Amino acid sequence: MQHIITILVAILVFGLIIGIHEFGHFIVAKLHKIRVNKFAIGMGPRLLHFQKGETEYSLRLFPIGGFCSMEGEDESSDCPNSFEKKPVWRRMTVVLAGAFMNIVLGFLLIAILICTGTKVPTTIIGGFAETTDAQTGEIISASESERSGLEIGDKIIAIDGSHIFSTTDLIYKLQTTETDSFTVTVKRDGQRVTLEDVTFHNDNTDGLLDFSVQGQPKNAITVISYAARDTVATAKLIWMSLVELISGKYGLQDLSGPVGTVGVIEQAASTGETVMERVQSVMNLTIFITVNVGVFNLLPIPGLDGSRFVFLLVEAIRRKPIAKEREAMVHLIGMAALFLLMILVTVQDVSRFLG
Repeated sequence: MQHIITILVAILVFGLIIGIHEFGHFIVAKLHKIRVNKFAIGMGPRLLHFQKGETEYSLRLFPIGGFCSMEGEDESSDCPNSFEKKPVWRRMTVVLAGAFMNIVLGFLLIAILICTGTKVPTTIIGGFAETTDAQTGEIISASESERSGLEIGDKIIAIDGSHIFSTTDLIYKLQTTETDSFTVTVKRDGQRVTLEDVTFHNDNTDGLLDFSVQGQPKNAITVISYAARDTVATAKLIWMSLVELISGKYGLQDLSGPVGTVGVIEQAASTGETVMERVQSVMNLTIFITVNVGVFNLLPIPGLDGSRFVFLLVEAIRRKPIAKEREAMVHLIGMAALFLLMILVTVQDVSRFLG
């Protein structure tokens, strides 16, 4: 039963992320009066389909992708409402709309998660870990960062020169940096203060998180503001991970495909003692995946939206499009490489599962 629930949740998560991405392309294309021939969620054989106006809508067997097929997108067309007949700036907005909608979805889910709590998080230190002295019974600090100079009320704005937008990149920075001490910049009494050689250690847990943060009242402004900052923090986290992957810090063995993601979703769906906590866990994972999809699609890798945008940018600069045959070949090679990578990662995921 648990596996069935996991599969259903995974299909829901993948469907939502893929659907919102393709809907972004679709709705902006429609706003620009571009003819959309097919709109599909999923890949492979059609499970359901219907025709409405000029567009065929379909739900397909494998929830690992989707497409929004526009007239004149990959081939020449005489239709006045074809993709290629529209001004280049309009085509740019269509290409970028999918990734934009993924990031918007992440923002909305973050806002919803914040609304389920009583306070809106901040990066302001609200307290430090404490313990009881075994000999005197006195309450003493159990926080190394307090002993290093941090104070209650300090707003952490940067660690080792990396700007801190929310608790997301604050925790990520502390848990992934391989040094024992940090340079921490805080706002204290309205002034920027830089503290050198700050170490974090909770004497009670042996963990790095030795402080708590303040919450602020929940209203439209604080929710929207924090959701926007946390979306930026999540995107930055993903970008940093990509840079670390390219630099060699992470390898192919650290990647996961759809099969591995289902396993992570199963863990998320079982994390927490109440249904609400499990839903929040799945939502947090969905936020990470959808922002990941948005950021990754903006990369200028052949076959992705970022590459298509680069071709349109070149066209805008030289006032002449690159031959469709050449562009199609570049995208074909890129998609073939991405599919090969997906196959390798999926085989690796299956091996882990069977192992």
